[in-house]
Amino acid sequence: MSFPRAELDEMIQRWLQANVECEKAGDWRPLAEFYTEDATYGWNYGPKHDFMAIGRTEIRDYAIGLEMDGLEGWTYPYQAWVTDEKTGDMLGLWKQVCEVKRADGTNYSLDGIQGSWFKYGGDFQWKWQRDFFDYGNLTVLFTEMMTNNDLPAGVNKRIERVVNSRGKLPGWYPLGTSPVPLW
Repeated sequence: MSFPRAELDEMIQRWLQANVECEKAGDWRPLAEFYTEDATYGWNYGPKHDFMAIGRTEIRDYAIGLEMDGLEGWTYPYQAWVTDEKTGDMLGLWKQVCEVKRADGTNYSLDGIQGSWFKYGGDFQWKWQRDFFDYGNLTVLFTEMMTNNDLPAGVNKRIERVVNSRGKLPGWYPLGTSPVPLW
């Protein structure tokens, strides 16, 4: 299904504005309204787990709820977009940046390429979203922040939640077993 380029460009602008507002509030849950009722949202969590939220409720409660809780003070500025109006595929490339600064004055931020592959579903809503980021670099970043005593309390709580759960968190599936394929 093809879409008018102007509609896709407007979707990007709406999405970017909503992201800025959610980052300021420290709560990404309002972004759930940008997904169709039956949308899916997933990503890989390293060599053992994939994450998949199925439906708007799980996206709100798990993907942009539980999974983003503790990341207050982080921003995800988009660097570029690639849009295919013939398929509705859209690729948004972003950075993950923490408000906490290193001793040299630079912000902690995730190295490598990060982004989201979206499938547009019409009506200014996503049909699905798949995120990608370098899990190894994320581990290195959080380790550096812990070593320097700069890891925000919310991230510490988030890490504790993951460790204590032994990988049995809502939306977490053993690699390759999510009810909706990741790719």
